[in-house]
Amino acid sequence: VSGVYMRNCYSSFLFFLALFNYIVVLLANSVVMCVIVIDKNLHRPMFVLVCNLVVCDLLGSTAVLPRLMMHSLTGEKRIGYMAAIAQAFSVHTYCAAMQTILGAMAYDRYIAVCEPLRYHSIMTPARLNACCILAWSVALLCIIVLFALHANTPLCGNTIRHVYCSNRTILSLACGPTPINNIYGLSMTWFLSTGIFVIIAFSYLRILHASVKQGRADSRVRSKAFQTCSTHLVVYLLFQVAALIIVVSQRFTSVSKNIKKFFSILLIIMPPAINPIIYGLVSKELRASIFKHLTIKVSPK
Repeated sequence: VSGVYMRNCYSSFLFFLALFNYIVVLLANSVVMCVIVIDKNLHRPMFVLVCNLVVCDLLGSTAVLPRLMMHSLTGEKRIGYMAAIAQAFSVHTYCAAMQTILGAMAYDRYIAVCEPLRYHSIMTPARLNACCILAWSVALLCIIVLFALHANTPLCGNTIRHVYCSNRTILSLACGPTPINNIYGLSMTWFLSTGIFVIIAFSYLRILHASVKQGRADSRVRSKAFQTCSTHLVVYLLFQVAALIIVVSQRFTSVSKNIKKFFSILLIIMPPAINPIIYGLVSKELRASIFKHLTIKVSPK
């Protein structure tokens, strides 16, 4: 009886935790997106890319949290094959698009700091649209190929011992070894992560050099550059650390399953909840616009 009671308490706690996180994610990201859409002063490349990041955050959290809440509430931990594929596809797209969008944001910040006089002539609406389309296209193409490789893979198992479905957990049910899938999955992850890291590292080294050089004449330039770029760097590092821990832990069977589940769910719940808060608090223009639109003005009688 005590075991059943403890499981019910754990399920209830997990449900309310997921519900609270999902409400925070929806509320925070919706506020940021709505304010950027409404305020014409924010219709600039940096904030358009933030909107893309918001969409990515909503994709990742919506793919996992509603079903996690349903499983915790009803105790029915079943999912159809197509629903499992859809969830896994959405999770992987979220992870890939998060990196490519952050890469596009690093490029935008590089142009803004290193080429301030030519910024508007370089980051035209057409160039901005191309950056957004390229970021999503690269992510989607990588993930489409990933799942196309195991479209006809026969599955013998039916139990996924994980918080949510992923390419790795679905392939663990295969009747035989899947070396091509494993090689492509690891290669794609390595090349994508390394490529984005190179873009971000190059951008920030150039930004650092330009900021120090310009900061000798005006310290405000250096301060503004560091403030703008620090938010982007914090978001990138948070995501990369969580993703790296997951990739490494999945390769070692000695790692506790609970630890694997903890870091896997952390990747889904933390960035979508923290990203809008980081950008909303640190970005002076976005913060001012949020307060402006959310503050109720009381006119005197």
